[in-house]
Amino acid sequence: MRQFKDIYNMAVQRKGGEENLLSLMPYVMSNELLAKKGDDRFLAMMCKAINQAGFNWTVIENKWPQFEEAFHGFDVKRLAYKSPEDWEAYVQDKRVVRNWTKIKSMMHNANFVNYMAQEHGSFAQFIANWPESDQIGLMAYLKKHGSRLGGNTSFWFLRHVGKDCFTTTHDTIQAVKWAGYETNDHPTSKRDLTQVQRAFNDWYEETGLPYTHLSKIAAYSIGENYAVSEIRKRSNQ
Repeated sequence: MRQFKDIYNMAVQRKGGEENLLSLMPYVMSNELLAKKGDDRFLAMMCKAINQAGFNWTVIENKWPQFEEAFHGFDVKRLAYKSPEDWEAYVQDKRVVRNWTKIKSMMHNANFVNYMAQEHGSFAQFIANWPESDQIGLMAYLKKHGSRLGGNTSFWFLRHVGKDCFTTTHDTIQAVKWAGYETNDHPTSKRDLTQVQRAFNDWYEETGLPYTHLSKIAAYSIGENYAVSEIRKRSNQ
C-alpha cells in the first residue's frame, strides 16, 4: 500500500505548491457544532439532494426560496404531522417540483427525521455522533430508513449538511486504487465501499486530517489537473 504522504506530495506538485493546495481546503464543521444545527436544515438538505438528483441543479437552486416557503421552512414537526391529503396537495403546488415520488419522499423523511430526533435528542445529534470511520454504515442506515437517500444522494447530503466525510468522485476513487486498495471504479457494493472506507480510515490514522480534506487532496492528486483559479471559480458558482 502506498502512504497518503505520496498522494499529498502529488497534489502539492500538481497545484503549484503546498500553500495553493491548502487554500483549496474547505472549512470542516466540528461534530460539536454540527450537533447544534437545527433539524430543519437537515430535512431541507435531504429535500434539495433528492430534487437535484436527475434534475437541473440550477433550476432547483433558483427555485429554492419557494421550496422553503412551501415546506414552512422545513419545520420538522409541522411537516411530520401533515395529513396525507396535505401532502397530495403539493402535486398542484407550483412552488415545488410537482413530482409525487419526490413529494412522497419528503413526507417519509419528515417522519424519519422527527422519529430520530425523539430517539437521539435531535437528528443533528444522531448524525454528529455517528463515527466518520463508519461512514458507509451511516449511508446504509440513511438508505434503509430514509427515502431516496441512497448512492450519490447520500454522499451529497452528508457533505453539504456539514458532516465530515469522503465522496466517491471519479478522481478520488482513482487515487484510492492507485494507493493499492481494490475497489470498482464506481463503488456501490458493500465490498467496494468497505475498501474505500478502509483507505480513508488508514489515511486518517496516518495524517489526522479531516476526511473531507483527505477526499479533496486525493481528488487533486490525479486525473485532469485544473488550475487553482478555475477550481475557486467553480466553487463560488
